[in-house]
Amino acid sequence: MTGAGRESAGILLYRRTPRGLEVLLAHPGGPFWKGKERGAWSVPKGEVAPGEDPEQAALREFEEETGERPRGPLRPLGAVRQKGGKLVHAWAAEGELDPARAHSNLVEIEWPRGSGRRIRFPEVDRLAWFDLEAARERINPAQAAFLDRLAEALR
Repeated sequence: MTGAGRESAGILLYRRTPRGLEVLLAHPGGPFWKGKERGAWSVPKGEVAPGEDPEQAALREFEEETGERPRGPLRPLGAVRQKGGKLVHAWAAEGELDPARAHSNLVEIEWPRGSGRRIRFPEVDRLAWFDLEAARERINPAQAAFLDRLAEALR
């Protein structure tokens, strides 16, 4: 869920369980997101580099934020524009991932801003599986469209 880029790409991992469809969401690490739940979770995603194919960026970012690469075909979910203006592309992949075994890359920022002090922390501090209703309560509001598109595609 890297940085302040204006375009990001990610993978919405899903699985079918006896209770229904579940999706894997990521909670951003660091001091800004500490204690925030509603609207803070996201599709594991990150910045698309200039000239980079968004699908390749989505695969790279998923691996950086989970420690694993999704297997199987990717299903395009389109793009959404978040409140701050960032364009987010997403693909869905069916698969399994144990959140307890996942590991995220580390990022470094100045905190507090203007202090000159640098801190390092995991870019993603938690991953968790949610049914679609619980995911809608936690995900960035613009990204809820990905949940709807996935559910529709799997009907």
